[in-house]
Amino acid sequence: MKWKRIRGKYRKSLHIRLILILLAVGIAPLAVIGRLLVYSSRENHIRSRMTELQYQSVAVVSELEERDYLSNMSQPVLTAEIDQLARFYRGRIILVDSDYRIRKDTYHLAEGKYNISEEVLSCFGGSNTARYDEEGQYLELSLPVSGKDGTVKGVMVITASMEFLTSLQDQLEDQRRTAVIIGGLLVAVASFFLSELFVRPVKKVARAIDSSSQDSVGSDIQLEDCAETVQIAQAYNRMLARLRTLDESRQQFVSNVSHELKTPITSIRVLADSLIGQEEVPVELYREFMSDISAEIDRESQIIDDLLAMVRLDKANAELNISGVNINEMMESILKRLRPLAMKRNVELVLESFRPVQADADEVKLNLAVTNLVENAIKYNVDNGWVRVSLNADHQFFYIKVADSGIGIPEKEWDHIFERFYRVDKARSRATGGTGLGLAITKNIISLHHGAVRVHSAEGEGTTFTVRIPLTYRRQEGEV
Repeated sequence: MKWKRIRGKYRKSLHIRLILILLAVGIAPLAVIGRLLVYSSRENHIRSRMTELQYQSVAVVSELEERDYLSNMSQPVLTAEIDQLARFYRGRIILVDSDYRIRKDTYHLAEGKYNISEEVLSCFGGSNTARYDEEGQYLELSLPVSGKDGTVKGVMVITASMEFLTSLQDQLEDQRRTAVIIGGLLVAVASFFLSELFVRPVKKVARAIDSSSQDSVGSDIQLEDCAETVQIAQAYNRMLARLRTLDESRQQFVSNVSHELKTPITSIRVLADSLIGQEEVPVELYREFMSDISAEIDRESQIIDDLLAMVRLDKANAELNISGVNINEMMESILKRLRPLAMKRNVELVLESFRPVQADADEVKLNLAVTNLVENAIKYNVDNGWVRVSLNADHQFFYIKVADSGIGIPEKEWDHIFERFYRVDKARSRATGGTGLGLAITKNIISLHHGAVRVHSAEGEGTTFTVRIPLTYRRQEGEV
């Protein structure tokens, strides 16, 4: 088990992988080049031997033709020369006459027999032939022997042993293997040091990150070794910056939650203590205090419900119950439900549907998101104001616009209004019963639908929220 862990560790090591890659890149060319050199040397020896053999053979054939040896073979000097040439090349010379009969064989084995081989027939046609028999390890050269009238009267077939090539090739192979072993050792040493040089910046980054991680939120690292390590350091520093922002946001969120939950409880305690501290409390005052306590309990319950909604929506795999939704009917239902709230302040509530819209969505969650926008438009409006809600679509998206004639939002606050517990006007938000979570929930729901929400506002003139959501919902990688 321990050996498996060690083997797995080194198999994943960048250092080991670099060594193996450098070894492969270094040794493979040595082996291939060595093999090519051996092959090239062999081919050169064969060509050189063939050229030499041709030169010697042409000289002998010229003498044969000049002395008409095939007609008068009683020429001891020329016969001795032929035998000497055969011995020099550790081969054999055969002379074939025009009847394909073997007239001369330096081995004295085939004299009087016939030779009608393809090479002999080609020579009688006036062509020379040359070949190397790799299995028999010999060269064979066939040349026509002409008479004084220019006609081909015979053929000389000469073979030359190439056995020496085997021992030469064995020597070259030994030298090649020795060169590959020595080169391989040099490459291995170079690979180790080069891989160490390559991995050193990565190790330095790892040590810097490990040292940085000792801090609770980490500290920035500065490396100037090479462009790649600088990029890694910069990416790490950007990640740390995001983590710090998230940590600050988390701490702020916890602080806000504590404050928001504590405020109603504090109010309830003050009211309860006031009742307890008084004797013979009038029924009217008792009812008033109990009514206030009930309102604070409702407020506490609303905060808890919104927090639970945020937790569910914050999950990385938050589920959406996607189905085909008639957006027009959903919008009409929302405005019908909120119309009594608008009538209390004499706020005109208008819906404009430019075309029928059918889309893939989670109706419950989308209903909550749009309700938050329209409800805010009513709550933060002026008396006798108006709220106009419009629905439109194109071939890819549908658009919901909620515009009001309310108090407006300062431009510097636009980027913060979707943050949790953020309030532009805290006093008015508490008076209207807001928890500071409505817009955060709305944006989260719209993001889950792969949509976007934008705000445009001017103080004292009103606010417009624009929502864009795809008509067709497509699950992205990692979604359930």
